[in-house]
Amino acid sequence: MRILITNDDGINAPGLDVMQQIASELSDDVWTVAPETDQSGASHSLSLHEPLRLREVDERLFAVKGTPTDCAIMGVRYLLRDKPPDLVLSGVNAGQNMADDVTYSGTIAGAFEGNLLGVPSMALSLAYSYDKDKTRTLKWQTPMAFGSDLVRLLLDVGFPDDVVLNINFPDRDPEDVEGVVVTRQGRRNPDLLTIVDRMDTRGNPYYWLGFKRVPSKPQKGTDLWAIYTGRISVTPLNLNLTHTSVAEQLAAALAD
Repeated sequence: MRILITNDDGINAPGLDVMQQIASELSDDVWTVAPETDQSGASHSLSLHEPLRLREVDERLFAVKGTPTDCAIMGVRYLLRDKPPDLVLSGVNAGQNMADDVTYSGTIAGAFEGNLLGVPSMALSLAYSYDKDKTRTLKWQTPMAFGSDLVRLLLDVGFPDDVVLNINFPDRDPEDVEGVVVTRQGRRNPDLLTIVDRMDTRGNPYYWLGFKRVPSKPQKGTDLWAIYTGRISVTPLNLNLTHTSVAEQLAAALAD
């Protein structure tokens, strides 16, 4: 099996090393094409107004000055064009990608693009917390412990060609994980979005976007609920964003 890896945290991200180790347990034919710099929040953006720069870092390891979408395209349609990959793995992202994150995430976009290119694709992310010194801590040993077996199981079960699997690992040590659940996409409270306004040394205003880290009460069965309760979340996503029942209602109304 040939595996293509990408991410949105960049070529030097620790999660990329974790993903490479997961993939190496599944295959000895693993290729990595990742962004030169952090592309978190890039979503499914595509570079059309400037050329892509491809740099060979090591054997079967490449960096692209572009987005995760660019990386997936360069991997499938250029580097591996003579023998396309059998699987695209995107991540492991430093931070969960659930609920509203699905539309922002470059990690998920890397998997989406793999799907559009005709390759079964999965996105993997890890929730994190902060210690008493307000330093971000990530339990990389958790995706390391479960990642390869879970990916192998999901491939054995199979899933439709138009589905991308979004996998999130909780902020727990492996022995404290409560199992794996299939979930639906949740929804965050929009009031959590914050804007911090500041002034630079020349008197010009600038702004930082962020999100409040406060507890919420997500519905049972959602990806948010799974992570909050210490479970690994597997959410089947579809790039077809059509709301079928509403489309049918509108069509009926407009036909009158």
